[in-house]
Amino acid sequence: MGDAHRVGVVGLGVISRAYLDTLVGRPAVRITAVADLDASRSAAVAAGLPGVEALSVGELLSSPDVDMVLNLTVPAAHAEIALGAIEHGKHVYGEKPLAATLPEARAVMAAAAEAGVGVGCAPDTVLGTGIQTARAAVEAGRIGRPLSASAVMVTPGHERWHPNPDFYYTTGGGPLLDMGPYYLASLVHLLGPVRAVIGAAGRLRAERVIGSGPRAGERIPVEVDSHVSGVLEHVGGALTTITTSFDGVATTATPIEVHGETGSLAVPDPNHFAGEVRLFALDDTEWRTLPPSAGYVDGGRGVGLLDFVAADARRAPRASGELALHVLETMTALLRSAEEGRRIELTTSVRPPAPVPLTAPGDW
Repeated sequence: MGDAHRVGVVGLGVISRAYLDTLVGRPAVRITAVADLDASRSAAVAAGLPGVEALSVGELLSSPDVDMVLNLTVPAAHAEIALGAIEHGKHVYGEKPLAATLPEARAVMAAAAEAGVGVGCAPDTVLGTGIQTARAAVEAGRIGRPLSASAVMVTPGHERWHPNPDFYYTTGGGPLLDMGPYYLASLVHLLGPVRAVIGAAGRLRAERVIGSGPRAGERIPVEVDSHVSGVLEHVGGALTTITTSFDGVATTATPIEVHGETGSLAVPDPNHFAGEVRLFALDDTEWRTLPPSAGYVDGGRGVGLLDFVAADARRAPRASGELALHVLETMTALLRSAEEGRRIELTTSVRPPAPVPLTAPGDW
């Protein structure tokens, strides 16, 4: 895709600052335009970035000065913005999930293939030293043949800190679609793709109370399941139990554990790029911390976009649309399994992305 790839950012909410901090000043990309439904917000962001133009969403999608659209809108708008960018011949890199529904995600991937443009998607945290060091340990045989894993995410809900949390509780939201991509993308890296799922879910509260910002105290409806559990059957034979919840307060569970015939791995929070990876081998008497051996060091949101731009015929993008599609089908299949009370086989699969060698900040 070449150097100085021109990027237009659509959606300037909370997460956009983290992306801009990573991308601005990188030689491989250049932010040329920003857009938001709130024109004053896009004007304010552009004012702080020399050479960046504040445009309407439509103007940005059709701009000849944009090669790739960074789609940071709410999940319900992911497909609409992606399809608009693709229609104008632009590559798309978006926040997770790929789309609010599986049919929308399939439409995005089909349109991109027909147009000959690429699709990338968060999370890219899984490319950091935490998940990649754990993956290197699994692939080096440090735990023997992997047999099972657990993945646990429990919080009291994002309305406690987010000033506009409505989208977390509407179509495309909920704990699984919001936080599940971090865990499921990690599990694909660690154990490979999923072939079938069994799920159970519940919605324990009909509304939530916003806890911060100008809307503090306002009640918002809960339209999606807020606690989801399930079992994933990986193609390689391992079984993962997963729990994602906005209905708890806290947990002492390790975010991800992987168990094999000769050892167990404690894997750090996949919502972060780094973290302590610990190994308990069969003949050991205690957990041992593994030094970082793989991954982007000190990564930040947007590393996946840089990895996408750097990909070529020899290596596919690691934070790819294909992986995001498989992750989304896994999640929607869990929810459908919970609703229908049956095991569901997946229709998509994906090769685990190429592992990330230990890469210093100056090289990503």
